Amino acid sequence: MKRICVYLSMMAVVAALSSCASTKNFAQVSDLSGEWNIIEINGTAVVPVSGQTFPYIAFETNAGRIYGNSGCNRLMGSFDTNAKPGRLTLGQVESTRMMCSDMALEKNVFSALTQVKKYTKLADGQLALCGKSSKRPILVLKSRNSFSVINLESRWKITQAGGEIIPDGMEKQPFLGLNIAEKKVYGNTGCNVINGVFVTDENNATAISFPNLLSTMMACPDMEVERRITKALSEVKTFGRLAEGGIGFYNAAGELILVLVKE
Repeated sequence: MKRICVYLSMMAVVAALSSCASTKNFAQVSDLSGEWNIIEINGTAVVPVSGQTFPYIAFETNAGRIYGNSGCNRLMGSFDTNAKPGRLTLGQVESTRMMCSDMALEKNVFSALTQVKKYTKLADGQLALCGKSSKRPILVLKSRNSFSVINLESRWKITQAGGEIIPDGMEKQPFLGLNIAEKKVYGNTGCNVINGVFVTDENNATAISFPNLLSTMMACPDMEVERRITKALSEVKTFGRLAEGGIGFYNAAGELILVLVKE
Protein backbone atom coordinates (compact mmCIF):
# COMPACT_ATOMS: atom_id res chain seq x y z
CA MET A 1 0.00 0.00 0.00
CA LYS A 2 2.85 2.37 0.83
CA ARG A 3 4.38 1.81 -2.61
CA ILE A 4 1.06 2.55 -4.26
CA CYS A 5 0.72 5.81 -2.32
CA VAL A 6 4.25 6.87 -3.25
CA TYR A 7 3.59 6.06 -6.92
CA LEU A 8 0.34 8.02 -6.93
CA SER A 9 2.07 10.96 -5.25
CA MET A 10 4.77 10.96 -7.92
CA MET A 11 2.16 10.85 -10.67
CA ALA A 12 0.38 13.80 -9.05
CA VAL A 13 3.62 15.79 -9.07
CA VAL A 14 4.20 15.03 -12.77
CA ALA A 15 0.63 16.03 -13.58
CA ALA A 16 1.02 19.30 -11.68
CA LEU A 17 4.24 20.12 -13.53
CA SER A 18 2.54 19.66 -16.90
CA SER A 19 -0.82 21.13 -15.97
CA CYS A 20 -2.22 24.27 -17.53
CA ALA A 21 -4.20 24.89 -14.34
CA SER A 22 -1.16 25.23 -12.08
CA THR A 23 -0.67 28.63 -10.46
CA LYS A 24 2.86 27.80 -9.24
CA ASN A 25 4.32 28.07 -12.74
CA PHE A 26 3.03 31.57 -13.48
CA ALA A 27 4.71 33.03 -16.57
CA GLN A 28 5.42 36.54 -17.83
CA VAL A 29 5.47 37.61 -21.48
CA SER A 30 9.28 37.73 -21.33
CA ASP A 31 9.27 33.95 -20.73
CA LEU A 32 7.96 33.49 -24.28
CA SER A 33 10.95 35.20 -25.87
CA GLY A 34 13.06 33.13 -28.26
CA GLU A 35 12.66 30.12 -30.52
CA TRP A 36 10.86 26.98 -29.34
CA ASN A 37 10.62 23.50 -30.84
CA ILE A 38 7.10 22.06 -30.79
CA ILE A 39 7.68 18.67 -29.15
CA GLU A 40 4.11 17.68 -28.25
CA ILE A 41 0.64 18.35 -29.69
CA ASN A 42 -2.46 17.47 -27.65
CA GLY A 43 -0.57 14.91 -25.60
CA THR A 44 1.15 13.22 -28.55
CA ALA A 45 4.91 13.51 -28.98
CA VAL A 46 6.04 15.09 -32.25
CA VAL A 47 8.26 12.73 -34.27
CA PRO A 48 9.62 14.48 -37.40
CA VAL A 49 9.99 12.39 -40.53
CA SER A 50 13.47 11.52 -41.75
CA GLY A 51 15.43 14.56 -42.90
CA GLN A 52 13.24 17.08 -41.10
CA THR A 53 13.63 19.09 -37.90
CA PHE A 54 10.96 19.73 -35.29
CA PRO A 55 8.36 22.34 -36.18
CA TYR A 56 9.04 25.47 -34.16
CA ILE A 57 7.57 28.80 -33.17
CA ALA A 58 9.43 31.97 -32.14
CA PHE A 59 8.16 34.94 -30.15
CA GLU A 60 9.69 38.40 -30.57
CA THR A 61 8.40 40.01 -27.39
CA ASN A 62 9.76 43.46 -28.27
CA ALA A 63 7.78 43.60 -31.51
CA GLY A 64 4.83 41.30 -30.84
CA ARG A 65 5.80 39.14 -33.82
CA ILE A 66 5.83 35.37 -34.24
CA TYR A 67 7.55 33.27 -36.88
CA GLY A 68 8.60 29.67 -37.32
CA ASN A 69 8.04 26.52 -39.34
CA SER A 70 5.03 24.22 -39.12
CA GLY A 71 6.79 21.12 -40.41
CA CYS A 72 6.55 22.08 -44.07
CA ASN A 73 5.86 25.80 -44.49
CA ARG A 74 7.14 28.90 -42.77
CA LEU A 75 4.62 30.56 -40.47
CA MET A 76 4.34 34.18 -39.39
CA GLY A 77 1.94 36.34 -37.44
CA SER A 78 1.57 38.49 -34.34
CA PHE A 79 0.54 38.34 -30.68
CA ASP A 80 -0.58 40.85 -28.07
CA THR A 81 2.34 41.79 -25.82
CA ASN A 82 0.01 43.82 -23.56
CA ALA A 83 -2.18 40.86 -22.62
CA LYS A 84 -2.29 39.84 -18.96
CA PRO A 85 0.60 37.59 -17.87
CA GLY A 86 -0.24 34.00 -18.71
CA ARG A 87 -2.70 35.03 -21.43
CA LEU A 88 -1.76 34.61 -25.08
CA THR A 89 -3.74 36.35 -27.80
CA LEU A 90 -2.52 35.37 -31.24
CA GLY A 91 -3.34 37.39 -34.34
CA GLN A 92 -3.94 35.73 -37.69
CA VAL A 93 -1.19 33.19 -38.37
CA GLU A 94 -0.23 32.95 -42.03
CA SER A 95 2.11 30.62 -43.91
CA THR A 96 3.86 29.98 -47.17
CA ARG A 97 2.12 27.51 -49.49
CA MET A 98 4.55 24.74 -50.37
CA MET A 99 3.25 21.20 -50.76
CA CYS A 100 5.14 18.50 -48.88
CA SER A 101 4.91 14.71 -48.94
CA ASP A 102 3.36 14.65 -45.45
CA MET A 103 1.10 17.56 -44.48
CA ALA A 104 -0.43 15.89 -41.38
CA LEU A 105 1.99 17.48 -38.91
CA GLU A 106 1.47 20.93 -40.40
CA LYS A 107 -2.32 20.60 -40.15
CA ASN A 108 -2.01 19.57 -36.51
CA VAL A 109 0.23 22.55 -35.71
CA PHE A 110 -2.12 25.11 -37.25
CA SER A 111 -5.19 23.48 -35.72
CA ALA A 112 -3.57 23.58 -32.28
CA LEU A 113 -2.53 27.23 -32.63
CA THR A 114 -6.16 28.28 -33.23
CA GLN A 115 -7.04 26.90 -29.78
CA VAL A 116 -4.25 28.58 -27.79
CA LYS A 117 -5.32 31.16 -25.18
CA LYS A 118 -2.80 30.77 -22.33
CA TYR A 119 0.78 29.81 -21.54
CA THR A 120 2.59 28.53 -18.48
CA LYS A 121 5.97 27.20 -17.44
CA LEU A 122 6.67 23.48 -17.23
CA ALA A 123 9.57 21.48 -15.83
CA ASP A 124 13.03 21.65 -17.40
CA GLY A 125 12.43 25.11 -18.84
CA GLN A 126 9.67 23.95 -21.17
CA LEU A 127 6.51 25.94 -21.93
CA ALA A 128 2.91 24.84 -22.32
CA LEU A 129 0.48 26.64 -24.63
CA CYS A 130 -3.04 25.97 -23.38
CA GLY A 131 -6.67 26.46 -24.32
CA LYS A 132 -9.15 28.72 -22.58
CA SER A 133 -10.33 26.07 -20.13
CA SER A 134 -8.08 23.09 -20.85
CA LYS A 135 -6.18 21.51 -17.98
CA ARG A 136 -3.65 19.81 -20.25
CA PRO A 137 -1.30 21.54 -22.73
CA ILE A 138 -2.32 21.88 -26.36
CA LEU A 139 1.32 22.43 -27.34
CA VAL A 140 4.49 21.72 -25.38
CA LEU A 141 7.54 23.77 -26.36
CA LYS A 142 11.23 23.22 -25.73
CA SER A 143 13.84 25.92 -26.28
CA ARG A 144 15.92 25.72 -29.46
CA ASN A 145 18.66 27.89 -27.95
CA SER A 146 20.48 24.84 -26.58
CA PHE A 147 21.52 24.15 -30.18
CA SER A 148 23.59 26.85 -31.85
CA VAL A 149 26.44 27.39 -34.27
CA ILE A 150 28.86 26.11 -31.61
CA ASN A 151 27.47 22.64 -32.22
CA LEU A 152 28.68 22.82 -35.84
CA GLU A 153 32.36 22.66 -34.83
CA SER A 154 33.48 19.48 -36.58
CA ARG A 155 34.16 17.84 -39.91
CA TRP A 156 30.93 16.65 -41.54
CA LYS A 157 30.24 14.18 -44.33
CA ILE A 158 27.76 15.57 -46.90
CA THR A 159 25.14 12.84 -47.41
CA GLN A 160 22.43 14.76 -49.30
CA ALA A 161 22.42 17.83 -51.52
CA GLY A 162 19.52 19.38 -53.39
CA GLY A 163 17.20 16.62 -52.23
CA GLU A 164 19.37 13.80 -53.64
CA ILE A 165 21.56 11.31 -51.79
CA ILE A 166 25.33 11.58 -52.29
CA PRO A 167 26.68 8.14 -53.30
CA ASP A 168 29.21 6.44 -51.04
CA GLY A 169 32.54 5.32 -52.41
CA MET A 170 33.33 8.42 -54.46
CA GLU A 171 37.03 8.99 -55.16
CA LYS A 172 36.72 12.26 -53.24
CA GLN A 173 33.90 11.96 -50.73
CA PRO A 174 32.27 15.40 -50.17
CA PHE A 175 32.67 16.89 -46.72
CA LEU A 176 32.38 20.21 -44.92
CA GLY A 177 34.42 21.40 -41.93
CA LEU A 178 33.72 24.41 -39.74
CA ASN A 179 36.15 26.28 -37.48
CA ILE A 180 33.81 28.23 -35.19
CA ALA A 181 36.44 30.36 -33.45
CA GLU A 182 37.76 31.72 -36.77
CA LYS A 183 34.40 31.54 -38.61
CA LYS A 184 36.03 29.57 -41.41
CA VAL A 185 34.67 26.77 -43.57
CA TYR A 186 36.61 24.26 -45.67
CA GLY A 187 35.86 21.05 -47.49
CA ASN A 188 35.55 19.14 -50.72
CA THR A 189 32.57 19.16 -53.07
CA GLY A 190 33.36 15.84 -54.76
CA CYS A 191 35.99 17.23 -57.07
CA ASN A 192 37.33 20.58 -55.90
CA VAL A 193 38.56 21.92 -52.58
CA ILE A 194 36.60 24.85 -51.07
CA ASN A 195 37.56 27.42 -48.47
CA GLY A 196 35.94 30.54 -47.11
CA VAL A 197 34.03 32.03 -44.20
CA PHE A 198 30.54 31.67 -42.79
CA VAL A 199 28.24 34.42 -41.53
CA THR A 200 25.84 34.20 -38.58
CA ASP A 201 23.20 36.50 -37.07
CA GLU A 202 23.30 37.40 -33.36
CA ASN A 203 19.50 37.82 -33.43
CA ASN A 204 18.89 34.32 -34.82
CA ALA A 205 20.84 31.44 -33.26
CA THR A 206 20.21 29.13 -36.24
CA ALA A 207 21.05 31.55 -39.08
CA ILE A 208 24.10 30.81 -41.22
CA SER A 209 25.29 31.52 -44.77
CA PHE A 210 28.42 30.90 -46.85
CA PRO A 211 29.13 33.95 -49.02
CA ASN A 212 31.96 34.01 -51.56
CA LEU A 213 33.38 30.52 -51.10
CA LEU A 214 36.65 30.00 -53.00
CA SER A 215 37.22 26.81 -54.98
CA THR A 216 40.01 25.13 -56.89
CA MET A 217 39.31 24.77 -60.62
CA MET A 218 39.91 21.11 -61.43
CA ALA A 219 37.69 19.38 -63.99
CA CYS A 220 36.43 15.91 -63.11
CA PRO A 221 34.63 13.28 -65.22
CA ASP A 222 31.38 13.77 -63.28
CA MET A 223 30.65 17.28 -61.99
CA GLU A 224 26.96 16.74 -61.16
CA VAL A 225 27.46 16.13 -57.44
CA GLU A 226 29.71 19.18 -57.19
CA ARG A 227 27.15 21.37 -58.95
CA ARG A 228 24.41 20.31 -56.54
CA ILE A 229 26.58 20.91 -53.48
CA THR A 230 27.92 24.32 -54.55
CA LYS A 231 24.42 25.46 -55.52
CA ALA A 232 23.04 24.36 -52.15
CA LEU A 233 25.85 26.07 -50.22
CA SER A 234 25.13 29.35 -52.00
CA GLU A 235 21.47 29.17 -50.88
CA VAL A 236 21.91 28.17 -47.21
CA LYS A 237 20.18 30.50 -44.71
CA THR A 238 19.54 28.41 -41.55
CA PHE A 239 20.46 25.12 -39.92
CA GLY A 240 18.96 22.68 -37.44
CA ARG A 241 19.50 19.34 -35.76
CA LEU A 242 17.77 16.50 -37.63
CA ALA A 243 15.53 14.01 -35.85
CA GLU A 244 17.82 11.04 -36.57
CA GLY A 245 21.00 12.99 -35.80
CA GLY A 246 23.16 15.04 -38.10
CA ILE A 247 22.62 18.59 -39.33
CA GLY A 248 20.25 20.02 -41.91
CA PHE A 249 20.88 23.22 -43.86
CA TYR A 250 17.84 25.09 -45.22
CA ASN A 251 17.24 27.76 -47.86
CA ALA A 252 15.17 30.94 -47.45
CA ALA A 253 11.97 29.01 -48.17
CA GLY A 254 12.69 26.56 -45.35
CA GLU A 255 13.50 23.69 -47.73
CA LEU A 256 16.10 21.12 -46.64
CA ILE A 257 18.96 21.42 -49.16
CA LEU A 258 21.98 19.84 -47.41
CA VAL A 259 22.30 17.00 -44.91
CA LEU A 260 25.51 16.51 -42.91
CA VAL A 261 26.55 13.71 -40.57
CA LYS A 262 29.61 13.75 -38.35
CA GLU A 263 32.57 11.81 -39.73
